[in-house]
Amino acid sequence: MNAPFRHDVLVLRLAELSDTGARRRIEAFLAHHPQATPFHAPAWIEAVASGTGNRALALVSERRGEIAAYLPLNAIHSPLFGRLLASSGFGVGGGLLVGDGADAAPIFAAVEELARKLSCPTIELRGGVLPEGRPHWHVRREFHCGFAAPLAADDEAQLLAIPRKQRAEVRKGLAQPLTVEFGRGERDRRAHYAVFAESVRNLGTPVFPRALFDAVLDRFGSDSDILTIFDGATPVASVLSLYHRGAVMPYWGGGTRAARHLRANERMYFELMRHARSRGCSSFDFGRSKTGSGAYAFKRNWGFTPTPLAYAVWQAPGSAARDADPTSARHAAQIALWRRLPLPIANRLGPWIARGLG
Repeated sequence: MNAPFRHDVLVLRLAELSDTGARRRIEAFLAHHPQATPFHAPAWIEAVASGTGNRALALVSERRGEIAAYLPLNAIHSPLFGRLLASSGFGVGGGLLVGDGADAAPIFAAVEELARKLSCPTIELRGGVLPEGRPHWHVRREFHCGFAAPLAADDEAQLLAIPRKQRAEVRKGLAQPLTVEFGRGERDRRAHYAVFAESVRNLGTPVFPRALFDAVLDRFGSDSDILTIFDGATPVASVLSLYHRGAVMPYWGGGTRAARHLRANERMYFELMRHARSRGCSSFDFGRSKTGSGAYAFKRNWGFTPTPLAYAVWQAPGSAARDADPTSARHAAQIALWRRLPLPIANRLGPWIARGLG
């Protein structure tokens, strides 16, 4: 914002996402904000609303009709885990963005009031400007890390950028007689969901509704796609990726049990690096992992350096802390049981549970 506007009155409100003008102003603000992510986009929170039934909200402050600060939100409801305001729902980013001269404090006060009105005792802000020192907020930097690195100039340089032990696994995957397919059509979506559902069942967690994946692909269009590795006619590894500002972001991916001996996951991520480079991408954003987890170790094995991520949680005074973390010791028995469920049962029950995870 230009300096003469800094003393103008800021108007704080919930934007109507169906209003073309309001949406255009939000998208223009995001286009010029250096910290904007795909999870800030109206398309993301609307995809979450469409795919999971959790309401999309956009809290903005405006100066002379232009966005000065923006907080995308999904109001998550779960019979098992309670209510949550998440910025953004099912995302690993999406926290508060502010422009020049904007004060974050009124936004924090407004989202607290909104949480009370919606009977949400918990707010999660995933990145962005954080409420340091504000009462009832806790900023966490130790639980999750992000992994991103530049893409190499060509395939051989990309292989050499991978540490030796992991590089050997990638080469084994490249030597397998596997088929690689990219797309966004029904065949791609069906194959991806079959693989992803089996993968998360094997980890002991419920699968998200397929409608969520469909909604993201439909709203992001060419800024999204699916890569699937086939062993003959059988999909064994698959990942749904987003593309943003020159980065490829493999977001929802997994492999079947057969993928392990085929090194299909290793093949999948290397093929995605190759594909992203052909699209003109310059970096590979391997996403978020819980510190010390198996996924965290897997990404380090590829040569990625972990970067701590800062999130903030608000808890209404007197309310119990929300615990929807699948790695929590509290859920260990349920996770062990879920791993043993027949896949058709897990796929029937999983979406009903997972839509409330947020």
